[in-house]
Amino acid sequence: MQKSNWRWWICSLLFAATTVNYLDRQVLSLTWRDFIAPEFHWSYSQYGNITAAFALFYAFVSLFSGRFIDRVGTKRGYLIAIFVWSLGACMHAGCGWLTMQIHGLADNTALQAIQAGSAMALAISSTSMWLFLFCRMILAIGESGNFPAAIKVTTEYFPKKDRALATSIFNAGSSVGALTAPLTVPFLARAYGWEWAFIIIGAIGFLWMGFWQFMYDAPERSKHVNEAELAFINQDEIPLTKEIPTAIEGATEATAGNSETSPHTATHQTETAPSLSLLQCFRLRQTWSYLCGKFFTDGVWWFLLFWAPAYFSDQYGYRSDSAMGAILIFIVYLIVTVVSILAGGYLPKYFIGSLGMEAYSGRLRAMLIFAFFPVFSLLAQPLGQFSAWWPAIIIGLAGAGHQSWSANLYNTIGDMFPKSTIATITGVGTMMGGISSFIINKTAGTLFDYCDAAGSAFRFLGFEGKEGGYMIIFCYCAVAYLIAWGCMKVLVPRYRKVEW
Repeated sequence: MQKSNWRWWICSLLFAATTVNYLDRQVLSLTWRDFIAPEFHWSYSQYGNITAAFALFYAFVSLFSGRFIDRVGTKRGYLIAIFVWSLGACMHAGCGWLTMQIHGLADNTALQAIQAGSAMALAISSTSMWLFLFCRMILAIGESGNFPAAIKVTTEYFPKKDRALATSIFNAGSSVGALTAPLTVPFLARAYGWEWAFIIIGAIGFLWMGFWQFMYDAPERSKHVNEAELAFINQDEIPLTKEIPTAIEGATEATAGNSETSPHTATHQTETAPSLSLLQCFRLRQTWSYLCGKFFTDGVWWFLLFWAPAYFSDQYGYRSDSAMGAILIFIVYLIVTVVSILAGGYLPKYFIGSLGMEAYSGRLRAMLIFAFFPVFSLLAQPLGQFSAWWPAIIIGLAGAGHQSWSANLYNTIGDMFPKSTIATITGVGTMMGGISSFIINKTAGTLFDYCDAAGSAFRFLGFEGKEGGYMIIFCYCAVAYLIAWGCMKVLVPRYRKVEW
């Protein structure tokens, strides 16, 4: 029997969800500098506070979001997650109107007439910052469920040898979202106002919910997955000598929240072990290996995501709604998308499939190669003196290194942990990545304000003012992945399956 290929349709849904996730996350970074800040008189520190607070709250709720996905199941959990973050994305549009109501201003003309540096301007900037912070928290609650759910679905639908490729494909949605955003968001903001940019982009998630509701089901219950594909998916499982009793099948389906009878005869063992508690997870070296991989590196990606538009605007004068500004950001994420899928998906597959390496060892070898990509960040500022194209290419390569690293880091969970705990571990790792992002975004905002005020009095490696500030951050980006890889290798030097 020729196997069906429904798993790739499910992968396309994960890709679409991740694309929407990053589109919603990028709207603020593409509108704050050129559209929102002039209205609300924001400083770099205030924007840094918003992005840092988003990351910190994202980290906190991620500690529980994976656990939530494991308990309610991927179908319901994903629907709830994308509904909440789409709602939060649309809510940003009301921050301007509510700020005017609080301060008794009639319209945008009155808002823009406020003198910069006045007491009223400071009050408006503070009020609007807190309103945006609230909306970012709603966004964070929903978005924290995306990766735990997506990684769990990938583990359900793909054997170990194909998980890195599937993860690279859906994880490329973050790059495609970041790629699409500069080509749409600034121009929506300029044509209809920044408020409508949040509403139009935020509403896409509600459309995705309809596709997920009708297309997704666990592979053993899906009418689109035939016996050959199910056997392919479950090739890593231990074959049973007899069928799973009907009572156990019914209990498993009830736990997943779906009463539909399985169309397939069970021929492989399904992991029915209970999910590990958070305390049990934190006692494991495998958990801390994964957390180190997230902590040292996630902040780099979030910095590139949140600050790249401002970087090209500040350093080279290309606004996000200018043709050149949009092209530069597009080139960054085009490189990220193409290189990360080719390298992040196929290199570990070559090590594992062609060379016959054990899955964890193959991924670690690939991740060491990817860890060297961000080292090129050291050249972004020096070569940027000649052309803005150089930092665009270099930032793109650094971002591709991160996405390739991230796709394989996620799959080390599936290599070592039982399926019942995968979303929980992913959520804990997302928490650690959020803490990393909080630190780097808070540091960046404060550092750039300080460097801007100090001007030529601040120097670092030959760069003055804000250029020196960016050079400091790029130096960290260059070494972060090598540090993370070293920590992971020390904690789990060779494959060790979690047994409890």
